Amino acid sequence: MERSDNINPMPSGNLYHNLNKIRHSREAPRFLFLLLLLVLWQTVSGLGLVPPYMLPSPLRIVRALAREFPLLARHTGVTLLETAAGLSLSLAASFVLAILMDNAAFLRKQLMPVLLFTQTVPTIAVAPLLVLWLGYGASPKIALVFITCFFPLTVGLLGGFQSADEDAVQLLKSMGADKGQIYRYLKLPSSLPGFFSGLRIAGSYAVIAAVVAEWLGGNSGLGVYMIRVRKSYSFDKMFAVILLTATLSLLLIRAIEALEKRTLRWKTTGLRDNK
Repeated sequence: MERSDNINPMPSGNLYHNLNKIRHSREAPRFLFLLLLLVLWQTVSGLGLVPPYMLPSPLRIVRALAREFPLLARHTGVTLLETAAGLSLSLAASFVLAILMDNAAFLRKQLMPVLLFTQTVPTIAVAPLLVLWLGYGASPKIALVFITCFFPLTVGLLGGFQSADEDAVQLLKSMGADKGQIYRYLKLPSSLPGFFSGLRIAGSYAVIAAVVAEWLGGNSGLGVYMIRVRKSYSFDKMFAVILLTATLSLLLIRAIEALEKRTLRWKTTGLRDNK
């Protein structure tokens, strides 16, 4: 009896296609629940069970969003610029500090409690101080985004650096590699999963931090717009800007996830090859 060595396994493309079908089937109940919630909300508001000034209907919120879109677009641009500036500065600073803490145990022990302390202070309590120190311009908003994003990014990077294989580090050193080469070829690649985990956390809070800082003063931004419509009791516009803020945060998280998949494609490829 001859043994056939020509075994045709299931193509990996079919496997991933089936996995995608399973994932979409699992997400369907979530969308159905969200749709049911919106229908219930619209029904309660339409029947007048809740006053419109307390809970505007989804249709009123969508109409307010469409009606105020040109003004909201201008305020959104300001908020996004503040978010991008604060997030970019925190990225640069977290890389520098994580490398320093990775190379100096004394520095790591001294600074880690300080970093933890920055996360225990409520954001709404820090914002007035930043406005007092930095004025009513963009600086306090950028600073608050920086403070909010700095901790998860630094901790994620530091954990990734320290997770590098020590035997591989010693091997590179024995081959004459300097610290720059060790970080380039070993520690930076090994830190990417932890870095993106921290970046997702930072991205989820970055837009909210900018909006909170804008509540306390300024001439433009989604937070300033929220204060103005709240004072005029235009709660449909208030809900519209809340919806817009949540959408911006979700889009930022999705962009980070897409960047992670593209950057860590080697990891996905490795898992596929091992199956």
